[in-house]
Amino acid sequence: MSLLRALLAFVLLNTQGAAAYGFRNCIQSESNPGYFKCMQRFINSISSAVDDLPRNATVINASLNSIKSLSYGSFRHLPELKILHLSKNGMESIEAGAFENLLGLENLNLSCNLLTNLSRDVFRGLANLTLLLLNNNHLSTIHWDTMNPLQNLLELDLQFNSLGSFKEIVGSLQRLERLRWLNMCNNNLSSLKTELSLPVSLSSLFLCNNSLKGMDTDGPHFLKNVKVLDLSFNKISNVSSFATVSLQNLSDLQLKGNDLDIFQLLDVSDLQPHCLDYSGLQLNKSSQLIKMCQYLQRSNRSLHHLLLQRNNIRKLSSNLFPACPPIQILDLSRNRLRSVGCVSEILNATMQNQLRTLIVEHNLLNDLRYCSNNSRLEQLAHISFRFNRILSVRSYAFQYAPNLQTLHLNINTIAYLDKKALRGLRHLVELRLDNNLLTDIYTENFDDLSSLRTLNFRNNHISVLFPGVFKKLGSLHILDLGGNNIHRLTNGSFEGLQNLQNLYLDGNHIENIHYSMFSAVERTLKVLDLRGNKIQYISMKQEHPPPFLNLHQVYDLKLQGQQPYGLKIIPPRFFKGLNSLRSLYLSENKILSMAPDVFDDLVQLEYLSMTDSSNGMVNLPPGIFKNLRNLTSLNLENAGIHTLTQEVFGNLTRLRYLQLGKNELQIVNISVLENLTSLRFLDLRKCPLSCTCDNTEFQKWLNNSQVQIVYLYNYTCNAGQHPSYVYSFDTHVCYQDVGFYLFLATFPTLLLQLLLPFLYHRTYWQLKYHFYILRAWVSNHWRRGKDEHYKFDAFVSYNSTDESWVLEHLVPELEKGGNPLFRLCLHHRDFQPGKYIIDNIVDGIHNSRHTICIISRRYLQSEWCSMEIQLASYRLFDELKDVLIPIFLEAIPERELSAYHRMRKVMLKKTYIAWPPDPEAQCLFWAKLRMALKAGNSKKEEEEMTYWFAENDNPVLESAGKMEQEEGN
Repeated sequence: MSLLRALLAFVLLNTQGAAAYGFRNCIQSESNPGYFKCMQRFINSISSAVDDLPRNATVINASLNSIKSLSYGSFRHLPELKILHLSKNGMESIEAGAFENLLGLENLNLSCNLLTNLSRDVFRGLANLTLLLLNNNHLSTIHWDTMNPLQNLLELDLQFNSLGSFKEIVGSLQRLERLRWLNMCNNNLSSLKTELSLPVSLSSLFLCNNSLKGMDTDGPHFLKNVKVLDLSFNKISNVSSFATVSLQNLSDLQLKGNDLDIFQLLDVSDLQPHCLDYSGLQLNKSSQLIKMCQYLQRSNRSLHHLLLQRNNIRKLSSNLFPACPPIQILDLSRNRLRSVGCVSEILNATMQNQLRTLIVEHNLLNDLRYCSNNSRLEQLAHISFRFNRILSVRSYAFQYAPNLQTLHLNINTIAYLDKKALRGLRHLVELRLDNNLLTDIYTENFDDLSSLRTLNFRNNHISVLFPGVFKKLGSLHILDLGGNNIHRLTNGSFEGLQNLQNLYLDGNHIENIHYSMFSAVERTLKVLDLRGNKIQYISMKQEHPPPFLNLHQVYDLKLQGQQPYGLKIIPPRFFKGLNSLRSLYLSENKILSMAPDVFDDLVQLEYLSMTDSSNGMVNLPPGIFKNLRNLTSLNLENAGIHTLTQEVFGNLTRLRYLQLGKNELQIVNISVLENLTSLRFLDLRKCPLSCTCDNTEFQKWLNNSQVQIVYLYNYTCNAGQHPSYVYSFDTHVCYQDVGFYLFLATFPTLLLQLLLPFLYHRTYWQLKYHFYILRAWVSNHWRRGKDEHYKFDAFVSYNSTDESWVLEHLVPELEKGGNPLFRLCLHHRDFQPGKYIIDNIVDGIHNSRHTICIISRRYLQSEWCSMEIQLASYRLFDELKDVLIPIFLEAIPERELSAYHRMRKVMLKKTYIAWPPDPEAQCLFWAKLRMALKAGNSKKEEEEMTYWFAENDNPVLESAGKMEQEEGN
């Protein structure tokens, strides 16, 4: 399965137009797309590293893994590979043809492995290889044909192996006609005997740390083309063997660590004295040094470089080098010198004023004193006294070198630097006093250093910078005060440094910074390092002007790792004034809060690092990057990010490199990534990404983007025996109809919950009205089938505005005025006190044979009247009982009735009576009303009543049929 996946990735990466990519165990370099870093991935197979890499890969570094072997054709799909690093893998074997098809490979590193032998065809196909590193393995033998394919090899490193046969090695090199450099140090060679010759092209041969006892070669011209020969730390004691081989072509011979008489060697061999490295030859006596100079003098040529390291020299005196030829570089490192005495006296006459460099490192020097001798070493330009035990530097200690340009006194124990120690050094360009014990520096220390460009006081104990201490250093470009005990800076701390460009103040105890502190360097300063100090703010309120207000030229600012808890709060406009800033480092600051406008002035910023800055800040403030339109690299690893939002990342259209590893991202907002149109590198390692439908779009984007996702195929979603991967988790469930069905099931309920409060508030009475109607309907059906015994002949439904007509006309006429008399149910008279109104209405209607509706415009507008007529209409429409008698007190046009659909429905089904204003017609009105009240419930009686009304042509009666006809028209 893994093989199929790898093949699929390979096909996709090599298909024209396919841009999606990510590599399981490698990271593609942003600056060099052909360079792939695959180190420390704990892989045990080379295929895990290279199978998904594209054909155009040129450099692969797969060191520091557990690749035990290389199989045939491991790199066949990478024909353009030029450099391959496989060191420190514990590799034990390489199959023949493992590097087949790598015709362009130039550099192969197989060092620090466990190789014991190399097969005959192991390097087949590497015709253009120029560098091969096999050092630090367990090789004991090399087949004669192993190196034959390497026709263009220039350098071969075989040191730290177990090779014992020099003849076998030389035999394997016979066809390497271009080999120039061969290192076989630290092997088991005991003899150089061989009838074979070295390649003609070989010029540098290293045989140090073996068990050689002499130059037991088979011919005098064995080393005729070798220029550099290292025989150090062998067991050579008999110099007579050097007489059998020609050394006259050597330009550098190293013999340190051998117990031999160097002067006897010079006598018996044709070696030129000036070609010998005199280090480690126990030349610790004055007589020996004098004799050495005599030999050098005989060569009649100046000596560029005299190395006298590791000779156990304890003292220098004026008679040591009287016969030496002119020397330009003298190296006395790693001896036992406690003092250099009067350097000008010792070296001036001897070196004939040609000395340019004096190196006395790794000795026991404890003091540098003034030399009263007035002689000068005018050509001496470089002095290095590093790695000694110097405690003090006295006044005029370097007066003997008036043209000195570089002075290295670092890594000593200097606690006292005299105010006049550096007097006379007007041409000094670089001064290193770092890693000493200095506590104070004074203006007088630099009185004559007008040409100084680099001053390094790193890792001392300086606690105070006195005002004007650097005022004489007008040419200084680099000032390094890192790792000291400086607590505060003043306005005069950098006075006079009008050309300073780089200022390093890291690792001090500075608590506050103010823009006035940098007033002297504000026009020239370009690099400012304040990391590892104690700068803190306790409030977002800006109590002072921004500290970098006038540093308009600074392009690199380091503020990471403020102690002890970090720069927790960054006030508003903190970086105001840094208009040219390109790189800003805010890592390891445990930021709790930062103002949204903190980066507003950094319009030129290209690189921003905020790694390890998480201390409770869940997300960055919206709009914090709104002005960083030139930002190309953003490192937010372990910054506490929970979500990606457009408000934060929306304006970063030029961002190419984004690191978000070790954050709390579970869901990736794809719209943010799509907006980062220039993005080419995205690191999401160790983020708890989820395999849910929320990341479906992110999975699609992974397979269609042009962005390299670091170790894309290793992002898991959940732990367990069978973890899911972000790039391939199952998304089918996200597109099933289950969600739609759940929506259909839940949406009505949610909608009802939303509408009920609104309807209750807006239609309370309407709802209550319909509730009572429902009750009436239920009650009506419950009564159906029972014996009908009516208490009233008619229930009178009317509006209170028409009550006078009811009491003055209707009641007297029907209850008292004629025969027969009728019993009417009236609200004010017959309703039971204390009973709900609706219950009284229902009982009144159902205890009455008929319902008389006194209809007027006010009646139509009454809710109670509407309910009464609807309750009565149930008996008309549901029980087929003619109980409803409508009486119109006034003429109401049809267009007004159309607004009351229930009344209109009744009029279409029912004959009604109109109250005539003419008194003569009112007699007929009462007669018709009485007849309606006496009418029975049979269909026959209903038809007879309707016929009777039709025969009497009077405006009192209006027919439902007429209304139907008008409706149809």
